[in-house]
Amino acid sequence: MPASFFESGKAYVFFSHTIKGQQPNMPMLRQMMARKCHLIDYEKIVDENEKRLLFFGRYAGLAGMVDSLWALGKRLDWEGIANPFSSLQQTYRYASLEEIKQAVNLVGQTIQTQGVPLPLFPFICGFAGYGHVSRGAQEIFDLLPNKTIAPEDMVRIIDDPGSSKNHLYKVVFEEKHLVEPVSPNTMFQLQDYYDHPTKYRSKFETYLPQMTILINAIYWTSQYPRLVTKKGLKTLFETQPSPRLRIIGDITCDVEGAVECTLHATQPDNPVFVYNPFEKKATDGYMGKGVVVMAVDNLPCELPRASS
Repeated sequence: MPASFFESGKAYVFFSHTIKGQQPNMPMLRQMMARKCHLIDYEKIVDENEKRLLFFGRYAGLAGMVDSLWALGKRLDWEGIANPFSSLQQTYRYASLEEIKQAVNLVGQTIQTQGVPLPLFPFICGFAGYGHVSRGAQEIFDLLPNKTIAPEDMVRIIDDPGSSKNHLYKVVFEEKHLVEPVSPNTMFQLQDYYDHPTKYRSKFETYLPQMTILINAIYWTSQYPRLVTKKGLKTLFETQPSPRLRIIGDITCDVEGAVECTLHATQPDNPVFVYNPFEKKATDGYMGKGVVVMAVDNLPCELPRASS
């Protein structure tokens, strides 16, 4: 919300995106405080066990997956690769969730009969996280023919000439796949990672060369290691001038957060930019050298009827 929107002494109920101290929204929060506004944040409406009661995670995942597949279609068109994803539109252009699912189902039928384009084979989509957002994104992806594999199987699938061309591959990453203990001879422990994240370092970038799409759906704050760094992307493009990784769907959308190349949030009518790892800059659209980043931060608004 623009800081100029708020009027003195009034109460506002919305997702403020300030709970984690998100820097882009601090001027807005300061303005609300200066004008003595009352902020009721949906994110802080909880039950007696501090469990959130209101969340749009599923709808963010649904919309983010559709927009990521749309971006893939546009990117491949620009590369001159005929592909079934080019028939998809952005989420907000569909009248309903049912219409979206029908459109994605048609793409799936094309993949089943004609296979994926050879330059994409095998097609691997990675989902970082397994909560509401990830499940929403997977709900769309699962309309396409796919097989679930473990992260450690990705290299084998790529090297296996017998891998099927008529379905996609899905990988769901849990915390144990994202990080490893800094200290040698120490085992990963989930609660220890939550309690002492500085004792762990990211190992996620070792998986980047195998993925076609990465969907970021994890909760992240600055105390935790990043999934994707600017340095890691530069290394990827140095070792693979034309990487398999086409799209990063950063549904979580923490600016320069878990996905460091998310330089800014985007809007539904201009949802993607290309991050050039050598110039460290973003260019609106899906054309140019680098990886395409989808970073819409109000994705549930693209499904207003369903979200409401």
